[in-house]
Amino acid sequence: MTQIIRWKTGFEIELMAPIQLSRQDLAETLATQNGGTVERFFHSQSEPSKVPNHPTFDNLTHGFRLLDRSGEWVASFVDDLTLQRDCNRQIASRAGWYRVIADDGRILRLVMLHCDADATAAEILNPLANLFGTELQSHDAGMFRVVDDRGISVAICAPLPGERERPCEIVTAPIESNHKGELSSLLLQAQALGFSIPQEGATHIHFDANPLCSAQAMANLVRLFGHFGPELKQLVGVNPNCVRLGPWPKELAELTESASFRAMSWPDAREALANLRLTKYCDFNLLNIAMNSREKHTFEVRILPSTLDADMVLNATALFEGLLRLCCEPQYLLDDFPESLSAAVKAAPISTAVQDYWQG
Repeated sequence: MTQIIRWKTGFEIELMAPIQLSRQDLAETLATQNGGTVERFFHSQSEPSKVPNHPTFDNLTHGFRLLDRSGEWVASFVDDLTLQRDCNRQIASRAGWYRVIADDGRILRLVMLHCDADATAAEILNPLANLFGTELQSHDAGMFRVVDDRGISVAICAPLPGERERPCEIVTAPIESNHKGELSSLLLQAQALGFSIPQEGATHIHFDANPLCSAQAMANLVRLFGHFGPELKQLVGVNPNCVRLGPWPKELAELTESASFRAMSWPDAREALANLRLTKYCDFNLLNIAMNSREKHTFEVRILPSTLDADMVLNATALFEGLLRLCCEPQYLLDDFPESLSAAVKAAPISTAVQDYWQG
């Protein structure tokens, strides 16, 4: 079945490299096959901390950016800290793989600006030490530390825990056309190399948010996805081991159901959404819209399981595209709210083949 996607979308698909391979191997194999190149870069993440008064540690790990023949970004291949169960942390760190850790994300942004992602662990933090006017300190087990002029730790470069080179989240560039061709080329090569589905794995779809930037469309979206969210999770087969999911706060529905919200201009409505302090860690992420993100101005669907099947991803994309187009009709959901998810799907501009896929 050929799914025609007309909405600009990006995809994030969480996979696991086989033992002895890494996300770098997938990026480089794709580059070799397609005449492209690979750039190593810093990928920023946060993880829980057991240190008092520091709930999270920010860290940088190795990411690999695939560029096509003309130098355009195709996809990135990065770590995802939610993928834990398939990795053996007890084995030795793979040579040359490290992470940079700090308890302040601003320090890591300095590292990203001033340090070379291709440098070795012994060299990577030298520019940061220079900024603080200190010397890089080396420690046992391959660790290197930067301190300030009072001797207080600023950042640490340490070997990655065992097998942390194996988690591989494929992050595509936004795709405007030929979604199947673009996505299939990535997933078929991952299959050929023996990549697998992680126990906690998920797939995320990022829809360009520009068509949704009106108070009425946002109110419709919150009403539809808030009401049918649990059924949508069941329909698409959400991974029960997937973490960082959950419903929106009740304050969101209270805000968007009000007549005053629907009457707002988009700048005022967006500011009202931003004041709710939303989080990205939920079933449907509105944070990038609320914060008017320049880097990723998207509505993110986070409830899909991980897969190596491009058709499954595209069928889900077509389903959610249709529901989003329904939300862009100002009066439909306000005047005639569907009595069931099935009714909503039938009312949405979704092809019969895709409707049959999900409801057959």
